[in-house]
Amino acid sequence: MTDKATDGGAHQQVEPGETRYAKSGDLSIAYQVTGEGPDLVCVAGSLSHVELGWETPATAPIYRRLARFARLITFDKRGMGLSDRSAALPTLEERMDDVRAVMDAASSESAALVGMSEGGPMSLLFAATYPERVTALVLWSTFARLAWAPDYPFGVEQQLGDAFCDQIETAWGTGRVWPMISTNDSP
Repeated sequence: MTDKATDGGAHQQVEPGETRYAKSGDLSIAYQVTGEGPDLVCVAGSLSHVELGWETPATAPIYRRLARFARLITFDKRGMGLSDRSAALPTLEERMDDVRAVMDAASSESAALVGMSEGGPMSLLFAATYPERVTALVLWSTFARLAWAPDYPFGVEQQLGDAFCDQIETAWGTGRVWPMISTNDSP
């Protein structure tokens, strides 16, 4: 797959990198590196696939654009895409440590982090834990929490959140989940 966009008058093609695996504890975390420039780690939201992301209309243009000016490092969080699954639900700290494992495997001493959606809290925790490894932090369409609480009136009411999760579970594997979560109709 190529990106034939013109950037500053130069015809530049962006190709996905080879899928590699970083060890994070007992799990293998799939990642790719492409482009040249300062390191930029893209911490995806709740769904990712390092290979299909280059073909998905929601992520392909983002990856191509970022890889034009940076050494783009993308990865699948544990349990997603091509990364290993685990029996237990991982903690935020374990998932955040996958960022470190991927950066180490990609020989990235420091990078800008782009935390998209559910990847925002991981990026925030990584930046707080390893400030010397973060050159910039970009939070894109992320949130402090999703559920309503007395001190968080912007959140989704429990019944609406539960109903939406039920819809996702019913639609899983049918190709309808991505459109469901990327519309403005979702909670």
